[in-house]
Amino acid sequence: MRIDKWLWAARFYKTRSLARQMIEGGKVEYNGAKAKPSRNVEVGAKIKLLQGFSRKEVIVKAISDVRGPASVAITLYEETAESIERRQEEARLNKLAALINPHPDTKPNKKERRELGNLKQLMGKE
Repeated sequence: MRIDKWLWAARFYKTRSLARQMIEGGKVEYNGAKAKPSRNVEVGAKIKLLQGFSRKEVIVKAISDVRGPASVAITLYEETAESIERRQEEARLNKLAALINPHPDTKPNKKERRELGNLKQLMGKE
C-alpha cells in the first residue's frame, strides 16, 4: 500500500492530496529516509511526520486502505514513547509562552490597526 493512502487511512491527514503534499514537502520520513508518495508501507516501519505544529514518530502496526472511524485508525499505528514525551513537553512550553505573551482585552480599532501596519512597515525597512 502507498504511504500517502496509509497516512490518510490512519487519519493523520484529512485528504490524500494533503498527505501527498506533506510527503512531497519533506515533512514525512520513512525509516529515516525522505519518503515519496508511492512508497510502499510495511508493518514495523518507523514513520516520522509533521501533524499541525507537532512532530510525531509512529510505528506501523497494521495496514488498511480504507479510512474508517478514529477508533479503528488508532489500531494501525503505535506512537513511540519519546514522541509522546516530546509532544507533552512542547505543549507545556506552549502553555507557559501563552501566559507570558500579552493579550489585549479587545481587538484593535481601525486607527490602531493602521498604526500597527505603519509600525510594521518601518520595522521591515530598517
